Amino acid sequence: METLAKSIGKTTRFFDPIETASREAITKVKLERLKWTVKHAYENNPFYRRTMKQHGITPSNIKTLSDITKLPFTRKRHLRENYPYGMISVPLEEIVELHASSGTTGKPTVVAYTRGDLENWGSLMARTMNMQGVSSRDIVYVALGYHWFTGGLGFHYGGLRLGATVVPAGTGYTRRNITMIRDLGATVIAAVPNYMIRLAEVAGEMGVDLKRDMEVHTALLGAETWTEEMRSRIESIWGIDAYDVYGMSELYGPGAAGECHVHDGLHVWEDHYLVEIVDPKTGEPLEPEERGVLVVTPLTHKAMPLLRYWTNDIAFLYDSTSCDCGRSMQRIGRITGRADDMLVINGVNVFPSSIETVLLKEEGVSPNYRVIVYRESGLDKLRLEAEADENVPKEKYKALERLVQNRLKEVLLMNPRVEVLEPGSIDRVDGGKVKRIIDLRK
Repeated sequence: METLAKSIGKTTRFFDPIETASREAITKVKLERLKWTVKHAYENNPFYRRTMKQHGITPSNIKTLSDITKLPFTRKRHLRENYPYGMISVPLEEIVELHASSGTTGKPTVVAYTRGDLENWGSLMARTMNMQGVSSRDIVYVALGYHWFTGGLGFHYGGLRLGATVVPAGTGYTRRNITMIRDLGATVIAAVPNYMIRLAEVAGEMGVDLKRDMEVHTALLGAETWTEEMRSRIESIWGIDAYDVYGMSELYGPGAAGECHVHDGLHVWEDHYLVEIVDPKTGEPLEPEERGVLVVTPLTHKAMPLLRYWTNDIAFLYDSTSCDCGRSMQRIGRITGRADDMLVINGVNVFPSSIETVLLKEEGVSPNYRVIVYRESGLDKLRLEAEADENVPKEKYKALERLVQNRLKEVLLMNPRVEVLEPGSIDRVDGGKVKRIIDLRK
């Protein structure tokens, strides 16, 4: 099979001049757009007008970027409480697209877009994908949901804006996806990280050699927390480069930030988003390099402006805006979890990402695992269930369990129970986010 990858053209280094603008120019754009956003929300949204009046704030109080801290946080419960249209700040006839995230309390969160919002989203995704090496000569295979979830359409719009060939594959039908990725000569895959592992598993079952039979050179991954160890595993299995893309439905979708080729943090598109890192308990701003909750104020959302949106994602801001890629946009560290995903086990704080980092460093253990927390004799207990790799004989499972247990004990400062299971033992959701944590104490 003649390799299409050899004919793929190089990406334009920068999609938009703002990517390398001076800090003065970026700050000026951010402030102008922040003032517009606050004024727009105050004048056109009853929720924000009421909330700002309760805090004694008017748009005239926002004179500098630091004045953002005068505004109260917007949390997901506010979106649910104003379901379905209470957070929209334009007449409904201006809305051209709606999305919604699943609601754990029975009410989903609805997000809305004007035509201008969709144009902004497409441009941001094109900017992100261009930064990650995608060009108009690529075939982008989008293995993400095309429904309420914003992931699929985000990459779709970005690919179209770049002039790439876009395949709206969606999720599920994994064997067919393997066949089509191979037969169409797809060069870029957009997916959640765990689905890249699932695709590799199924390719092996089908006798497809990912490095020999595929043209894929890049994976654009997001929608769930993943670690450097997971990146290494994916890149090694596929023989590709994997890039992190950050976003969420409330921020248009994917494309609020992304990695460049340096793979050292994610560039935030500051002309569209103002980001803060705050203490998860007090809400007070933290210094650069201090890890806390990421708070985002979109600066160009017309349909649904959000002021200081509490994402619940844990990250940090870099103490530098310079990058070897040449971009001057500030960077955030990789998302390491969510504030509500942190487990407190007998007074010890445990993030799932810490467990994954340990697990994927060990030979013989696959990335398919789950953590079960339970209570026994009045004490919290943690059990890790992890699948063995295909080539590990069952007689070595016990030794592997002891090895992983000792490694976790060093990192977590507790003695978890570890069970190594046969491949395929843990339920998977094709194309979706894997439920890693089962807390039986609740």
